[in-house]
This record gives sequence, C-alpha cells and structure tokens, in this order.
Amino acid sequence: MGFFVAFYAQHSHLIDQIGINAILALSLSVSLRAGQLALAQAAFAGIAAYVSAIGALSLNWPLWLSLIASVAASTLVAALLALPVSRLRGIFLAIATIGFGEIVRVIANNLSITGGAEGLSSIPADATTPIIYICLLVVALALWTLGRTKFALAVALVREDEHAARGVGVNVALVRTLSLALGGAIAGLGGALYAHSSFFIAPTDFGFARMEQILVWCVIGGVTSPLGAVIGAALLSILPEIIRPLADYREFTNGIILLAVILFAPGGISALWRRDKPERLRV
Repeated sequence: MGFFVAFYAQHSHLIDQIGINAILALSLSVSLRAGQLALAQAAFAGIAAYVSAIGALSLNWPLWLSLIASVAASTLVAALLALPVSRLRGIFLAIATIGFGEIVRVIANNLSITGGAEGLSSIPADATTPIIYICLLVVALALWTLGRTKFALAVALVREDEHAARGVGVNVALVRTLSLALGGAIAGLGGALYAHSSFFIAPTDFGFARMEQILVWCVIGGVTSPLGAVIGAALLSILPEIIRPLADYREFTNGIILLAVILFAPGGISALWRRDKPERLRV
C-alpha cells in the first residue's frame, strides 16, 4: 500500500492528465465514427474551460455547477457550428473547424474577462483524481450504451455512405449535428476538468497543437474505436515520462510512432484485437 501511495504522490498530475486526455480523445472519436473530420475539440474544451474557470473565480460556482454550465456551453457552440459546416466534407470540414478553433483562441487572447494572453490563474483545483475518472467512466458507459442503439447504426451508415443512408430514411443532417454536439459536450467536460486540475489556463492550452495531439491519439488508437482512442491517449501521455531523457525529441518520437502505426497497423492499435477489416476514416 505504501508503494501505491508514494507512486500516486509522485505521479498524481500525470494520472489526472491521462484521464482528461482520454475524455478529449473520446470526444473526437464520436465525430470520427460519423465520418466527420471535425477538428474543433480543442476549441470546445477551451470554451468550457473558460466558462468553468470564470464561473468559479467570479461567481464562486461549485465544481458540479461549473461542469454543468461548461458542458452546456460547449454543446451549444458545437451544435451551432454544425449548421454552417453541414455541407462540408473531408479536408474542407477539417480546415473550417481548425479555423473556428483559431478564432476561439484569438478571441480568448484578446478578452479581458479571459485574462488575455496571460490567462487565468488561482482556479480552484477541486477536480480530484476520483472525480476525473468517474467522469471518464460515465462518458465511456454512455458511449457504450449509445453504441447499442439505432442511432449508432445510423452513424455507421452515414460514415460509410450518406446517399445509401438517406435512401433508408436516415436524417443525415441530424446525425451529423448530434454527433458534433455530443463530441462538443464530451470535449467541454474534459476542458472543464482540465481547468479545475491545472490551477492555470491560457489560450495556448487550447490551440492547434492541442487539437493535433487529440487527433494523433485517435489515429494511433483507431479512428472509429472509442477504446482505441483511450489507449492512444494513455500511451502518448505516459510516453514522455518513460523517455524523459529524450524530452527534447518528443514530437519526433510521436511522429515515429504515428508513422509506424500508419504503416503496420492502419486501423490503429484497436485493429490488433478486431477480427474485421480495419476501419479507416473516409475524407
């Protein structure tokens, strides 16, 4: 028992980050399962993080209220974003959502209420490890349950062939909107937990670099596998600690791992235990 206590005391921040990163990876996997290369999860997380932090600092919101308000805000923004990008596919959708993320970052960088480029500090660190992993478990169970409904079948049909999906009565626009909104909600939860576990947030925490990380987690784990996304996030969160002497080459190491997965396991890590053919994201 003493070993585990000492291990947690030394690596508590890393353990918390693994849980939060897994939630963010799950948020993107929702969109990818619907065939949407929508890269705005970092922006949704940033919006939720600032709503949560401002509520806690200015309005003395308790953690539960901050989480609810931040998830509601990110869900609403994601649903509204789905309207103007509804006709975009593939790389065009990716570029549009990346642009949206940059708009959010620039706005946060120039508003006084967000602390501008200096960010916000003294955020209550009340998102403890049990709370983070309870939230991760709730998200995972919700997605597992949703995966056994008719909505999951509609999502799969939309991903594989939108025209065929329309032919059997699937409301493609509604499926795409709900998928993006659900992904925004989960990303918002991850962003709020990040704010309440990091003490400090800044616009750079939710820029393109963070979105790139989330995408890499999902690609390595498997673009249509929620479990794979969690494994990918955990692996690349732990990796810097394992190769600490090579910390200056972190991006290079991540690139090598990503290239190896693309070449030898195109379906991601999750394809290693699936008998069916690897699922690829259609762009």
